[in-house]
Amino acid sequence: MRSEAAPQLGGLERFASAGKGRGLRARRRFAVGELLLSCPAYVAVLAVSERGSHCDGCFARKEGLSKCGRCKQAFYCNVECQKEDWPMHKLECASMCTFGQNWHPSETVRLTARILAKQVNCNGFTIEDEELSHLGSAIFPDVALMNHSCCPNVIVTYKGTLAEVRAVREIEPGEEIFSSYIDLLYPTEDRNDRLRDSYFFSCDCRECTTKEKDKEKLEICKLNDPPSAETVKDMIKYARNVIEEFRRAKHYKSPSELLEICELSLDKMGAVFEDSNVYMLHMMYQAMGVCLYVQDWEGALCYGQKIIRPYSKHYPSYSLNVASMWLKLGRLYMALKNRMAGVKALKKAIAIMEVAHGKDHPYISEIKKELEDH
Repeated sequence: MRSEAAPQLGGLERFASAGKGRGLRARRRFAVGELLLSCPAYVAVLAVSERGSHCDGCFARKEGLSKCGRCKQAFYCNVECQKEDWPMHKLECASMCTFGQNWHPSETVRLTARILAKQVNCNGFTIEDEELSHLGSAIFPDVALMNHSCCPNVIVTYKGTLAEVRAVREIEPGEEIFSSYIDLLYPTEDRNDRLRDSYFFSCDCRECTTKEKDKEKLEICKLNDPPSAETVKDMIKYARNVIEEFRRAKHYKSPSELLEICELSLDKMGAVFEDSNVYMLHMMYQAMGVCLYVQDWEGALCYGQKIIRPYSKHYPSYSLNVASMWLKLGRLYMALKNRMAGVKALKKAIAIMEVAHGKDHPYISEIKKELEDH
């Protein structure tokens, strides 16, 4: 297969991956946690919800950001960040001035405009913070070269608008570099439905071929009279429907109504599924999110405690989803004055993040400071 060494990719090379198109592969060995690739965003758009708390230019989280003198709606660390972002911000500034607070096109529209302005067509990425909250969207052309696998050997994290790719297992020379495009919690059929819907292909990795984790992910209650195959099938169908119902309901229902959907579905599914079943975990996670939103710390902690161990079993090593859950639990324990449990949970989050984000990442420094302050 044709390959193309690229100096900016360091120990990686572009090549034609059989059946997948272009891909990246290793030119040397990489250890767990080692940085393979660092890629500045080609274009990026900060989420409107984060405006004022993060710099529109570099996405740094800071207090005392300076406003754009014209539109008063873009915020920057300093003059340097503002000047660097001006070629992109000037596409929007005049409209912001004209429409004021009524100017609110979607991130997709804004990102598309910026891409068209730079006359390129690439794949987009969602930038998230340490708790996997949405910060914005960006384009990383080199990162987009990686193909998907449900058994990824790297993970992508972000340092502001810089994407970093690190190994989550040892990688040998000649081995293709795979990231995951989707949430890996779910069973094979669900993952491939998502891939087909969003990316127009199915995965043929080892996990999708063997389906070896599906039984654990779809664990059924251990009863003297176990549910029939038809009952299980019907409950899986119900679970998928209620997940979609909740996704739509988030746009118009109140927190109490959303929590009721979660509780009723958990009660119904609990007659057939174990708590470790991924559909139960999905609705627990949604319920935890609602509790966090209404500042019901005890309720959020109760759900988080049920989620964390199955998460650790179902997700791959060094999963950001597991790190994020440990981080949320640690902060909840601290808020509820349980320092011992809080320290333990935060240290577990740090252990994962030091591999996924790198030991010098600002998020890790912030968490370590939280430990010192408590």
